[in-house]
Amino acid sequence: MGVVRRWVFPILRILVFALIAAALIKLAFFPDVAEAQGPAFPTGQLSDPQVTVELGTIVNDVTLDGTVSADPAVVLKATAVGAVDEIFIAEGKHVDKGDKIFDIKVETPQDPIETTDDKGVVTITQPDPIITYEKVFAPITGTLTALTVIPKQAVAVGDESGKVAPPSFSVSGTLSPEQQYRLLDEPEDATVAITGGPAPFACEKLRITAPLAGEQPDPTTGDGATGATVRCLVPEDVRVFPGLTASITIPAGQAENVLVVPTTAVEGGAETGVVHAVLPEGGTEPRDVTLGLTDGSMVEVTGGLEQGEAILQFSPDAQAPVPGGEECFDDGSGNVVCGGGGIVK
Repeated sequence: MGVVRRWVFPILRILVFALIAAALIKLAFFPDVAEAQGPAFPTGQLSDPQVTVELGTIVNDVTLDGTVSADPAVVLKATAVGAVDEIFIAEGKHVDKGDKIFDIKVETPQDPIETTDDKGVVTITQPDPIITYEKVFAPITGTLTALTVIPKQAVAVGDESGKVAPPSFSVSGTLSPEQQYRLLDEPEDATVAITGGPAPFACEKLRITAPLAGEQPDPTTGDGATGATVRCLVPEDVRVFPGLTASITIPAGQAENVLVVPTTAVEGGAETGVVHAVLPEGGTEPRDVTLGLTDGSMVEVTGGLEQGEAILQFSPDAQAPVPGGEECFDDGSGNVVCGGGGIVK
């Protein structure tokens, strides 16, 4: 036992210390080649991703946010010059189109009458005016929400006398100029889904109205209307309330078994565009194409490409420079490529 303590244990300790020292020397003076090169050292080559022109289906549904609102009231206007005679329906009551709301007493003066008696005396008399009554009717069916006239009040033709609010509701939203490109034809209806409301329903009599030229936004202040307004009527059997939010889906066409490519591959988004076709011998060339329907991610190509051709998935000319000290660009897939080709995001 004394020999082991005196000779074996000390020798083992010396061997352990020697191994530790050798490992430290290796780490300090002889690092691995991969570690010396660092994580940024390129181990492969970057190539532009490609896609093949294939057949597919485009469902061109334009979806936008909307709001439910009561249809605007129709103004009740006086139809003659005179004085209000009698009011037949009180404010707040229901009216049907054509109901008599009030009438106007119209006095039409007559010409003086000149008479001569036996002695040659001329007498001029003024006959009483002719009295007629002009009726003011309800322009639509709804509720008489306002009546601003009282009996014996003088009125003139066109004076606002009240308002009749219809019982109907509409859903409206704003269509951006980019979305207008997708509407090749103006649809007649849309599908509306009310947030927290009933099942989606058909919204009829769709109308798209654009602001007039003078109502376009001022580029210096940003004031003014922008885009177009989409409005459609809520069916009478659907219960809604003003202020509800909704999603409006406008069907704008469907194309089946057509040539499609990603929108990221095309410079331009409506009617015409440019793609970069891959050449058999290598390299690419710009190619003019004619565009059809799009669903936002894929677009129909109606001319300029053949099925099976390869094109760049991301148009080089669409790569936007990224601010910074290095020469960086977005490759179109969310990655930012800088300098010698390293992907940094």
